[in-house]
Amino acid sequence: MKYLLILFVLAIALAPLSHFIPSKRQREIARMREYAAVHGMFVEFRAVPGRDSGRSRDRDSAGHDTIYYGKRLPPAKTRARRVAQAWLYDNGAWVAHDSRVEAPAAVKQMPPQVLAAGIDEASCGVYWRESGGVGAVEQIRQLLEVWAGELRA
Repeated sequence: MKYLLILFVLAIALAPLSHFIPSKRQREIARMREYAAVHGMFVEFRAVPGRDSGRSRDRDSAGHDTIYYGKRLPPAKTRARRVAQAWLYDNGAWVAHDSRVEAPAAVKQMPPQVLAAGIDEASCGVYWRESGGVGAVEQIRQLLEVWAGELRA
C-alpha cells in the first residue's frame, strides 16, 4: 500500500512535465521546417492573400495554421521592381488574386495541399497548412527552385 501511495504521488508530481513532450504532429512539423531551412527555404506565418480575416494567421477547423514557405530572390537587376502577385487554388484551378496574370507553370504543378502561391519584392512561395510530410516539402522546394530561376531570368 505504501508503494502504491508513493507511485501515485510521483505520478502527480511528474504529470505537468508531460506537457513539454512534443506531439506527433509537432515533431512532423519540426521535421518539415528543418528540411525546408536546410534546403534554402524560409518559413513564416503570413495571411493568405485575398482572405479578409484581419488576422496575421489563418487557421483551419482543426486549428492548423497557414504557413508561408518561401524562396528568397535576389534584388531585381533593373530599376523596375517586382510586382506583387498572388494566385489562389480554388475548386481545382489557380485563380489570380487581383490581376489577370495566369499562374506560372511551376505554381500549377504544386501539390494539392497548397492553398495559394505568391510573389513579392523579395521572395516567391506558397501558403499551406503543412500536411503531406517531407515529401510534399521536397516537391514544393523543387517547384520553387524552378519558379525562382524563371524570375531571375
